[in-house]
Amino acid sequence: MANPTNVLSSGIEIIGSIRFSNDMIIDGKIEGEISSDKGRVTIGENAVIKGDVTAGEVKVYGNVEGKITSERCELKDKSKINGDIKSKVFSMEEGAQLSGRTDIGG
Repeated sequence: MANPTNVLSSGIEIIGSIRFSNDMIIDGKIEGEISSDKGRVTIGENAVIKGDVTAGEVKVYGNVEGKITSERCELKDKSKINGDIKSKVFSMEEGAQLSGRTDIGG
């Protein structure tokens, strides 16, 4: 089985930490830490995350209130981030909102 993708669809609410190893798509509400050593996480348009996100690659279409730490971070046009971002590679589309500090590169 090649790299399965985990999906938490809209309508799901979780309070607690989530750890994963491959790919994850989150479109629900999470209150807690989301972490993966090298996996990819996509925060969907309907997602509301309250907690830190740590992963190899993070794509944000929805809302995150917390720190994002990754190798690569992409903020899509309707995303809203309230927290700091630390990433080696960073991109932000027009329309994305960021309230926090960024530490890019290195």
